[in-house]
Amino acid sequence: EGYARAFDYAPLWTGYGNTLKYTVVGTAVALLCTIPAGYALSRMDLPGRRVIMFLFTFTMFFSGGIIPLYLVIKSLHMYDTIWAIVLPVAVSAYNLIVCRSFFDTGIPTEMLEAARIDGCGEFKTFNKIVTPILKPAFAVQIIFTFVTNWNNYFMPRLILTSKSKYTIPLVLNAMRYAGPQEKDVGMFSLYIVLAILPVVIVYLCLSKFIIRGVALGSVKG
Repeated sequence: EGYARAFDYAPLWTGYGNTLKYTVVGTAVALLCTIPAGYALSRMDLPGRRVIMFLFTFTMFFSGGIIPLYLVIKSLHMYDTIWAIVLPVAVSAYNLIVCRSFFDTGIPTEMLEAARIDGCGEFKTFNKIVTPILKPAFAVQIIFTFVTNWNNYFMPRLILTSKSKYTIPLVLNAMRYAGPQEKDVGMFSLYIVLAILPVVIVYLCLSKFIIRGVALGSVKG
């Protein structure tokens, strides 16, 4: 009966659809930005490699703050749109460092040199040699990014004003001010179970890669 009532709660499914859309697009954009950047920063022949890496690392400890972020989003006419949620978090410095470690430890330099001797350019080397070897590493990046985007509360709360665009975290938060039926503790627990179900499914689908990928990206002593 509880699940039947939960399935009849329309705002939950609206949030589901919005969250799924933001998460899929956000994960795809993040992977397209993070993985090539991690590969480039792992190359010892990249000019300014250390400076670029320092600038990325610097953002882990210092940022412009909420107000400048809001003003930039507003000036770019992205307010109350999917891009205001996806683009500001497209590149995570932490994920970038982990991704660079994947390439540093998982791809032998001799293999890259052999590919260059055989006439492979950078893009062909990345697509034909690096990508097939590092599938576990990519799976780790997918699960990290997927979970981050699915649970993202702050950016949607700051940016979204239309209730039709609310995400699952915003819908759950709005239940605090809803009617008695939605405030019921048992029902709220069912909503939470339904909200985390996609994350569990993604993890189970990629679980065989998780341990291998994390071990591949760990720091070797």
